Amino acid sequence: MDKEFIVKAAEALRVAMTNKKPISALTEQKPDITIEEAYQVQLVNVEEAVKAGKRIVGKKIGLTSVAMQKFLGVNEPDYGHLLDTMIWDEEIPISLSNLLQPKIEAEIAFVLGDDLQGPGVTLTDVLRATAGVVPSFEVIDSRIKDWKIKIQDTIADNASSAGITLGSQLIPVNQVELKYVGMVLQKNGQIIETAAGAAVMGHPALAVAWLANKLGSMGIGLKKGEIILSGSLTKAIEVKAGDVFVATFGGLGSVKAVFTE
Repeated sequence: MDKEFIVKAAEALRVAMTNKKPISALTEQKPDITIEEAYQVQLVNVEEAVKAGKRIVGKKIGLTSVAMQKFLGVNEPDYGHLLDTMIWDEEIPISLSNLLQPKIEAEIAFVLGDDLQGPGVTLTDVLRATAGVVPSFEVIDSRIKDWKIKIQDTIADNASSAGITLGSQLIPVNQVELKYVGMVLQKNGQIIETAAGAAVMGHPALAVAWLANKLGSMGIGLKKGEIILSGSLTKAIEVKAGDVFVATFGGLGSVKAVFTE
């Protein structure tokens, strides 16, 4: 493992985020960077954030659609960390001045009521451990120029995450059939996408199970109280100042995101 490159890559991504100036892809700088090394880059920056007083409050799962996996030439999702500073109030406009090249995704967020430790976690285990689910938006952003990324680039860049907004209702999982939950996404009052929960790996809880088992293979567990974003139901949508997005989920309520300069 190239520890020197890992440290330098992590620093370059931090600087890009601070200065709002994207960098060239890590896979251009080091074509042989491995997925394991990319996760190490991510962890360096997560540890730096924790040292600075931020708290890990959950995880996000990306690349849950077969189409995106094929696009990046992989056969499984990826994950990133959610920090307390990445949880945004849906009633407060999101300033684009804090972002580089953002896009938005509608997702179902799981709030854990119990710990989950892989390996061997099943869909049923996830449902048993879930305190409730809530509609969410994830704002993704890339510190890599023009989103010209490979799987290693997005993993190193905390799975291209920027922040999330959550709906106001936490719904017990036994009150909804997550596989068949419908979602309508509106942009500035116009419907632009529709989808169902099954768009995420056939069932959103399967994405959470994948995460628990992936982390379990490294001796890491998901903790009670963590927020887990299960993955986007649709393609990511570009945003600009003045945009208002609302995602309405059958039986779950809605979530809103408003963007400003």
